[in-house]
Order: sequence, then structure tokens, then C-alpha cells
Amino acid sequence: MKTIQFREAICEAMSEEMRRDESIYLMGEEVAEYNGAYKASKGMLDEFGPDRVLDTPISELGFAGIGVGSAMNGNRPIIEFMTFNFSLVGIDQIINNAAKMRQMSGGQFNIPIVFRGPTASAGQLGATHSQAFENWFANTPGLKVVVPSNPKDAKGLLKSAIRDNDPVIFMESEQMYGDKGEVPEGEFTIPLGVAETKREGNDVTIVSFGKIIKEAYKAADELAKENISCEIIDLRTVRPLDLDAIFTSVKKTNRLIILEEAWPLANIASEITYQVQSNIFDYLDAPILKINTADTPTPYSPQLLEEWLPNSKDVVKAVKKVMYK
Repeated sequence: MKTIQFREAICEAMSEEMRRDESIYLMGEEVAEYNGAYKASKGMLDEFGPDRVLDTPISELGFAGIGVGSAMNGNRPIIEFMTFNFSLVGIDQIINNAAKMRQMSGGQFNIPIVFRGPTASAGQLGATHSQAFENWFANTPGLKVVVPSNPKDAKGLLKSAIRDNDPVIFMESEQMYGDKGEVPEGEFTIPLGVAETKREGNDVTIVSFGKIIKEAYKAADELAKENISCEIIDLRTVRPLDLDAIFTSVKKTNRLIILEEAWPLANIASEITYQVQSNIFDYLDAPILKINTADTPTPYSPQLLEEWLPNSKDVVKAVKKVMYK
């Protein structure tokens, strides 16, 4: 194992796959000359040249469409959005073309494309730069949606996403690019659609994904001091959902909390809540609780932002509630 930053894991995944397959290229704003807005493509222009690492104008609709068209013609593009907030400008290409082309062409065209970039809040960036759209994309048939929480998962999942023959939405975090973690030295991939139990526990299941899962770890550490044992499941992929992993854990702990950085209406946590109560209701010893952001646009004020975001105190409170403590 080696210890590297999240941004380095992303860069390694892209570079290793581009060495393996010449049909893969990276395209987006500032990915080449500037080494990426978050330095996640550092050194790639020098290695692969301007034909395979391409800077684009500020036109998400344009370069998303170019990516879809080139995927239809045998390439495997990686399209970087500086933030998924900006993907809204090009969302027509993602939803109406990338996601639907295989079915609409009767299977004549696969769209092996990865759309990647940061999601959700990253500090005081205002309401239009702090949104989590995982559930928007996960609601679209034809798309796979991946949200890793650490460097190892980021590298292994991104390699699998690049090799996948369907369009994959790969969502990172500006606040995780500097995170360090252990990553295997050799070749490895992590399959899409498989959750991982990050911490074993017996009293309550906490399901989360992406950077907000750190708050679950903090809460679990605090609760352990009171002899409350939390099992933490990292979804890693939110479409498809690994429901079996969730069911197995809830059957053991009989309690479920879902922590997600998203608005409270119709999110991933809502779907998990429905699936659990629909399939294994009799195993529940307490109502399912979900922890989300406040139902408002993201505030700029640091004091309001702190109140808006879910945190470890919210998780501790929820755990004690389902434990009837």
C-alpha cells in the first residue's frame, strides 16, 4: 500500500487507463495547461499530449455533446466538469443523449463515457455552487452514479467507470482532493454497485456516501464512548444501489439512519427508507431516520452554513433517538 491524496488517486486512475487504451481521452475546462482546476490531471498533458488531454472553452453543453458523439464513434471520453453545478448547462446531453442512446438505437450504440467532477458544498461558495445532484442523475435510467469517499475507492471505482460500456456519473468533492489515504500499489479495480461496510457494529446501521460520511465516523467514535456500537456502510455507488448490503446490516442491528448531503425531498435516503420498510419491515425496532441538509438554498454565511449542513452532532442525536436513549 502507498499513501496518496485523493486528487492523485483520480489522476492515477485516468493515467493508467489511458496507457491501457488509446481510445480514452480527457476533456474539460483547464484540464491540460493548468493541470486541472484541482490538479487532478497534473502531468497528464505532458504524458499524453494535446490530442488526448484537451482544454475546452467554457461551454459545458458543447463539450458534453462532443463527448457523447465521440463515444458513439468508438472513443471512451472522460468529461470533467469544474463542478457538477455547471453540468446543469450541459444536462440535456447527459439526460437526453448519453443516458438514452443505447435504448433508442436498439442497442446499436453503447455510450462508454464518464462525466466526473466535484459535487455538493465546498465551504462558502454560495447557493449556485454548493448543490448535490446525485439523486437527480440517479433518477435517470441509463446512468450509473458513483460517489467515492476516500482515495482507494476513488481510484478503484474510477477505473471501473472508465471501463464500463455505459455512461457513468462520477462525483467527487473539492474538500476531499487533499485527503490522504492508503491505495494498493498494483493494478486493482472496485466493481460498481457494491457497497462496503467501513465499520462493524451491532446497535445501529448508518448508511452514507461521499465526504459527509466523515461525520458518521466522528459520531461513531463519540458513541463508542457510551458503549453504542455503530455499523457504517459506505454506498460508494448510488445507482445501482447495493440494497442487499443494507438489508443484511439492518437485519443485524434492527435500526437504520441514513446520512446524506442533499435536500430532504425525494433523495437517495428516501429511496433507501422505502426499500427497507417495504422489504424487511419486521426487522426494524425503531423508525428509520434520515439526516439531510436544511430545505433551503445553501447559505453563504459561515454560521448559517454550519447549521444547514448535517454534522456529527446530528448523527449522535439521531442514533440516541432510535436507541430510545
